[in-house]
Amino acid sequence: MTKPETSQADDLTGLFNRKSFLAELSAALSNAKLSTHEVPFSVALIDIDRFYDINERYGHVGGDNVLEAFAQIAQEMAGEDAIPSRYGGDEFAFIFPNTEREQAFLRLEQIRAAAIQREVVTEKGEHIQGIPVSGGVASFPIDGRSENELLRKADQALYRAKIAGRSQVRLAYEERMVPKTSHFTQTQLERLSKLSEERSVSEADLLREAMDDLLTKYGVNNIES
Repeated sequence: MTKPETSQADDLTGLFNRKSFLAELSAALSNAKLSTHEVPFSVALIDIDRFYDINERYGHVGGDNVLEAFAQIAQEMAGEDAIPSRYGGDEFAFIFPNTEREQAFLRLEQIRAAAIQREVVTEKGEHIQGIPVSGGVASFPIDGRSENELLRKADQALYRAKIAGRSQVRLAYEERMVPKTSHFTQTQLERLSKLSEERSVSEADLLREAMDDLLTKYGVNNIES
């Protein structure tokens, strides 16, 4: 497992922190695109199921014990070349270099299966049997060619795992686009076109990114809500 420098590490778990993970993802994407034959790699998101309930029952210290226990599982089982991180709260993210999504799926499923078997003993001596988690996997280049697209696809797969009953891993897939009439000002469209050219990203991808940001702002993307 790739280990972070002290400045790159999350204080609680010792895994890569979110900022460092995003930097590693950017580097992985650049390296994959520069290679003569684009080498696939996978991105995965894992979220602890009903973590709010764990905090309510065992307190924040108990919740931290669960996070630390899962981080240990991630370190033990992600693989020597993997880059596991604490993405935020009870969500973890992984980069699996040179790994197609089916292989990443199997590795994530092994992590999920190990977590559900892990007993956590809190600092108060309380026993928590099993850490239930859900996960989503997306891969370059089949699921996306940018950091935002890969993370969005992995998050969508995670969301589908949650609504399908939790405690499972899902693969990304191409979502059906639903036409929807919208009205924008001429200035907005001109600025969107300019941004699309500057970033080398399609206008549709930028609008989908903006929609995700809007849904997150108002809490609609909160999986456990």
